[in-house]
Amino acid sequence: MIKNFKIGSFEIGKDCKPFIIAEMSGNHNQSLERALEIVDAAAEAGAHAIKLQTYTADTITMKGAYTIQDKNSLWDGKELHDLYSQAYTPWEWHKPIFERAAKKGLIAFSSPFDETAVDFLESLNVPAYKIASFENTHHPLIRKVARTGKPVIVSTGVSSIADIDETVRLLRREKCENFILLKCTSTYPATPENTNLLTIPHLSQLHACLVGLSDHTMGIGASVAAVALGARVIEKHFTLRRADGGVDSAFSLEPDELKALVVETERAFLALGTIQYGVQQSEEKSRFFKRSIYVSEDIETGQVFSETNLRVIRPGDGLEPKYLDLVLGKVAKKALKKGTPLKFGDV
Repeated sequence: MIKNFKIGSFEIGKDCKPFIIAEMSGNHNQSLERALEIVDAAAEAGAHAIKLQTYTADTITMKGAYTIQDKNSLWDGKELHDLYSQAYTPWEWHKPIFERAAKKGLIAFSSPFDETAVDFLESLNVPAYKIASFENTHHPLIRKVARTGKPVIVSTGVSSIADIDETVRLLRREKCENFILLKCTSTYPATPENTNLLTIPHLSQLHACLVGLSDHTMGIGASVAAVALGARVIEKHFTLRRADGGVDSAFSLEPDELKALVVETERAFLALGTIQYGVQQSEEKSRFFKRSIYVSEDIETGQVFSETNLRVIRPGDGLEPKYLDLVLGKVAKKALKKGTPLKFGDV
């Protein structure tokens, strides 16, 4: 049985509304003031959490290691080290960002990219950890995170089914049961066609765990659909204005869009309900407006009922339409005025 658990004050579970994470990433554009504005905007939009990424260019790569050469990438032509130098969140910013988040009622946590980042985040007493797709086979990092005893969210982009299985086994071996796997397509942006949301219920069944979506598509449609398929955590990159630029701005949500994401994913969750047939209590008054058999011309006693003097119309105060064939050809027991709902006692 998959059990619920909490991240901060928010309960995560199959029967709980979706947990919406606003991923700041590098959208602060190297401005602490902008980073704090992003926190404020995420809270105003109704997100439940703000997430950072904790690394430096030197903890993630080295100068001269690689230059990106991909015409389809937003980062084509940039050296990895330069990209991460531009995108990273200075570690001294974490505390004021987390403090602002707490003041605004947001849960704040981060993705560590090496073991030193875990030590640093533990000093800030984060309530959970996120393992990024590109780190989900970094077993020393995962082991260290699992041993903190905190809940762990793992993105599953660029991973084989064996990779994911090894990660899950490692977490459980380290006594970490409070984890969530996020379906993720690690292209920036992702397309609806390569998002493959049908993986979400399979991922949950395969590993007996809670699941969600790390969504790199444009807009909120994929996230709303993911909730219908069982996702209970949604992570989306977030910025103040895409026009301001930034390493992830092109596929990030703006405040109005994040607000719509929160509202529509909760609506999708609430709409799932249970398997239900029959007339609900909320529909009882509407039953009256179904069709029924009415007298459409004045009828005398003994007159034969026909398609001329009977009609199936709204409202539903007469016999149900299924009885029309039974009534046709029978005679009226009494005189009936036009506009009278037909009853069995009239036949």
